[in-house]
Amino acid sequence: MLKKIYEKLILRFPIAVLAALFVIVGILTIQASKLEVDASAETLLLEDDSDLLFMREISTRYPSGLDMLIISFAPKNDLFAPETLRFLDEISQELKKVQRVDSVMSILDIPLLENGGSAVKELVNDITTLRSPYVNFQKAKEELLTSPIYSENVVSKDLKTTAIIVMLKADETYAKLLEKRNSAREAVTKGDTGAEETFKIASEEFKKYRDELRIKERQNIDEIRAILKSHNDEGALFLGGVNMIAVDMITFVKSDLVYFGAVLFALLALTLWVIFRQIRYIVLPLLICAISIISTAGILGFFGWEVTVISSNFVALQLILTISIILHLIVRYRELASKYPKATQKELVLLSTLSKIKPSFFAVFTTIIGFLSLMLANIKPIINLGWMMASGITMSLLIAFTAFPSILAILPKKKLYTKFEKEFAFSSFCAKIVDKHGFFIVLTAACMIVFALIGIQKIRVENSFINYFKSSTQIYQGMKNIDKNLGGTTPMDLIVQFNTDKSADEEEDDFEKEFLEDKNDPKYWFTPKVTNTALGVHDYFENSEFIGKVQSLGTLLKVGKRLNEGRDLDSFELALIYTKLPESYKSMILSPYINIEHNELRFTMRLIDSDPNLKRNELIQKANEELKEIITPDIGTYRLSGAMVLYNNMLQSLFKSQILTLGAVAALFLVIFIPLFGSLKASLLALASNLIPMSVVFGFMGFAGIPLDMMTITIAAISIGMGVDNVIHYIHRFKEELRLSGGDYTKAMYNSHNSIGYAMYYTTVATALGFGVLVFSNFIPTIYFGVLTVAVMIMVFFGAIILLPKLLLIFKPFKY
Repeated sequence: MLKKIYEKLILRFPIAVLAALFVIVGILTIQASKLEVDASAETLLLEDDSDLLFMREISTRYPSGLDMLIISFAPKNDLFAPETLRFLDEISQELKKVQRVDSVMSILDIPLLENGGSAVKELVNDITTLRSPYVNFQKAKEELLTSPIYSENVVSKDLKTTAIIVMLKADETYAKLLEKRNSAREAVTKGDTGAEETFKIASEEFKKYRDELRIKERQNIDEIRAILKSHNDEGALFLGGVNMIAVDMITFVKSDLVYFGAVLFALLALTLWVIFRQIRYIVLPLLICAISIISTAGILGFFGWEVTVISSNFVALQLILTISIILHLIVRYRELASKYPKATQKELVLLSTLSKIKPSFFAVFTTIIGFLSLMLANIKPIINLGWMMASGITMSLLIAFTAFPSILAILPKKKLYTKFEKEFAFSSFCAKIVDKHGFFIVLTAACMIVFALIGIQKIRVENSFINYFKSSTQIYQGMKNIDKNLGGTTPMDLIVQFNTDKSADEEEDDFEKEFLEDKNDPKYWFTPKVTNTALGVHDYFENSEFIGKVQSLGTLLKVGKRLNEGRDLDSFELALIYTKLPESYKSMILSPYINIEHNELRFTMRLIDSDPNLKRNELIQKANEELKEIITPDIGTYRLSGAMVLYNNMLQSLFKSQILTLGAVAALFLVIFIPLFGSLKASLLALASNLIPMSVVFGFMGFAGIPLDMMTITIAAISIGMGVDNVIHYIHRFKEELRLSGGDYTKAMYNSHNSIGYAMYYTTVATALGFGVLVFSNFIPTIYFGVLTVAVMIMVFFGAIILLPKLLLIFKPFKY
């Protein structure tokens, strides 16, 4: 049937077929303009993570750090020099003029609790700041250096760096649309079919407003950076914060999409020229690649799939997969043209196309399975990457087997340039190694297995945010400075929910009994149980390795003890601070850490993300176990929350799903190989020659200490899908050569290397160049992804062209 389609349609009316193809591509080009980028933190979270729901619930009760930017400032002069303080005031006034800025806080504005009188009543009635005319600068300096509230938070330990906090105006419309979308999504998750339309509408409304808001955020970030740049002569100024990272990540993703595509096209053009030295074999592959990418982008735009950090390299992946298909067709056509010089152009095109449909289809099919295995990750961007690449490679296959024969059928036959094959007969060299050095090959394979098994056990799963970016980027510089000097970067919270029932042995003085009628009265709430828990948990985290600044009610209790000359604050004094302290100061030192209405405490901390010894999952597990000794069941319950917990959940879930999936994918490939190759033994050899070299790369990662993160953890699924392409093409050709040689395995091996071996060699070079381009990304996980995937693809190439043929010669799975 396929032969009739090609003979009576594609090769008979090639111009009409191409015209129809370009009309379809034109329609998809319009849809491609709708393709959008989403680099928000939400794209890196599990869809049904209970910790995410908990964090969203908690965020309604406490102020969020999402609408805040942090500027770290290391002045050239002394921090307390008049010119430095004057500059802090000037830049604060400039920043306040930026449209989205609500307020700016520096050391000039923070309450100096130890600068005035020591009595709590005196404190709440008269708050001193560095702006106060009667401030004692020496005492202020000492307080900033030693205060549990400010040291390593507002100022560094050496008083050489300070933080300028820029609070952004909360966007109520955004918050409402986000809540509306999340509520509708939750209803759909619970099985409410009627909520699906509501969720769709809510998602579209949220997305539209979010895109409009991002333009404004980009403008505000640019304006703030311009202000900082204009004051570079005052000292080192670095900008940090969630909003800045999100804005910059969108810029990185868009840049990667354009840059990688352009550079890769140029490299592929150069490679094709070196190999073939004929214009048609440069223009034809690149043209098919271009329309395949445009068509895929159109499909993504039509379905509303957004490009994220994880899927930002889909252009490079698409190019590589498409060029692989085309190279196999070109090499086969050139081989037949040399073998049958008297055949007509259409006969050569028909024969080459039909001979490659079966292996190409199964190669693409296994690649699709590899990508679709990502759907089990339960992380939307990774799921979308699976769908993107599955639809993309399907589109590439259809376009390649339509455009290639149609265009080539129009072109006249031309004398082939074969100098490259003769001078760089690499596949012939590999055939000699297979024939003459069998023991060395088997020994090397055995050593590779041992190396991989030991190394894989050393692999760890980590997600260092600072190390995700090149040191030259402003994101890295800002985060590194804050991490080093101002108490860490990655946030984590602990929420302690106290039991509502009072224990029988808890003492109640007359003052407390008077207010039992109103359990939410602060005079009643600050009991010894609350204060002791606050101090115990605070001290635990403060003494924990890898945790930087800790802030909680315990911080205020420690400051209060200093104010009271070593005496703890009692419930009356705490209630007085809670009720009488001005709201602007209360929101800094108390409100973020207690919620009397919900009877709970909140502890906020930041991890030293740049510490190479930090093992995040172990830290979380250790904290959850050891806190049981401080927060006993009679006191209440506790739960860790925050970005640190969510991203760790994402990585651990992704690791488990991908490891389990890898085994399932390998088993599925075996099921596909058996009818394809007609031999169980050959199928097992094919799988082994693919998995052994691939596992070496993961063994190397273990020995080298390269962690699995949100990008590199997907290499296994992607590589096993792409890696089996060479195996399929080689065995398909080997069986044909074995039949033609009358069952002579050695002759079949040499003939296979001298035919399909070239296509495998060329596609591996193209793949290495394609993924190698990723090293120019500003995103370190993308660089690792590119380098490691290049390593995997080179290893599986050698597995297919050296290990597999040797195994075939040893075990002889086919009978003729």
